[in-house]
Amino acid sequence: MIACDQFTSQPDYWCQVEDLVLEEPSTLHLILPEVYLDGPDLDGRTLAIQAKMWRYLHDNTLQAYDGMVYLERSLGAKTRRGLVLALDLERYDYRKGAATLIRATEGTIIERIHPRLRIRDGAVLELPHILVLIDDPQGTVIEPLAQQRDSLPLLYDFELMLGSGHLRGHWVNDLGLEQKLIQALERLADPQVFAARYDLAPDVPVMLFAMGDGNHSFATAKTLWERNKARLGMDHPMRYALVEIENIHDPGLTFEPIHRVVFRLQVDILADLKAVFGDNLIYTPLADCAEMARRVDEAQSSFHTIGLITASGGGLLEIAHPSANIAVGTLQNYLDDFMQQGKAEKIDYVHGRTVVCQLGSQPHNAGFYLPVIDKSDLFKTVILDGALARKAFSMGEAHEKRFYLECRRLCE
Repeated sequence: MIACDQFTSQPDYWCQVEDLVLEEPSTLHLILPEVYLDGPDLDGRTLAIQAKMWRYLHDNTLQAYDGMVYLERSLGAKTRRGLVLALDLERYDYRKGAATLIRATEGTIIERIHPRLRIRDGAVLELPHILVLIDDPQGTVIEPLAQQRDSLPLLYDFELMLGSGHLRGHWVNDLGLEQKLIQALERLADPQVFAARYDLAPDVPVMLFAMGDGNHSFATAKTLWERNKARLGMDHPMRYALVEIENIHDPGLTFEPIHRVVFRLQVDILADLKAVFGDNLIYTPLADCAEMARRVDEAQSSFHTIGLITASGGGLLEIAHPSANIAVGTLQNYLDDFMQQGKAEKIDYVHGRTVVCQLGSQPHNAGFYLPVIDKSDLFKTVILDGALARKAFSMGEAHEKRFYLECRRLCE
């Protein structure tokens, strides 16, 4: 099943999923798609999820393995390689200014943690849609596993639903390989190597892991651990969270922008933009969404260039003297104030030009089309400047997101 935080403004996708799955064993029954967060009977859904976890543990739906999983996700001509393992929540802090080994790449919204806690608190299993990045230009951690792939036991090899590609996973049961990849991670985390890689002072704290997708799920795991560690002790499984790590230099890994849609506008949004940005804003009407997207994607100026889509048409926003380093930060600062003032009822974060144009062009809505950020700049930006604006980038589009398949026990 695809990550629960996808297609949140497209309930038809989840209806298709339910029609496909019915009562067959599926991780659909172990998660709460966020499209239903505002629906009725959340407590009932939560109890049903937790009960199904126990059932799958005891009826042999789930098979137990000890170790890591090397996997390959193929979609079209692209193949993305990853490694499923557990990270220590003691080495992570999502608060602003954190200098931990594992760091958030975007701002964390505390309110988004609470709904996830309802599922994880009392659950016997965790299912990860968390993708964590490493900066390994020489390919020393994951890539050697790709070379040894065929010598590792095959766990799964099948097509994913609804056009999401192919998934293949191998059990890393070779202790020698495991030790080598741990040593490779330790080399990446060596303070001298780290400082030289980013041209930093030798006393700058090392960042080895950067959150890619699923930051709020990882923050939920951290929150629950902090609440319970005094009672459970430091050796409890809840101290760790299951993730997939990927090399930011993997050719199959692409960064995509995350666009914004505001729903049920209470004001004329273009007039509001002009009032807020004043002479720093240039607005150019354009013929269609395709032209708007092309102009945003090809923009090279010092202005922050953002596409606007409304029911009355669309165009290009160019903002001089922006308030943030990247366009998504400038827009998010504006939208935070906009929503706080009650000028729209809801905001959502969506993937793909088609979706933002379709939703933004509906009456009383507005869509914002954003440029992609350069993935090669991510680590140094987070190290020097801290977390980016929330939802600044996505690792692939919605249908490319991680699927729930592997589980990990949270109780001893």
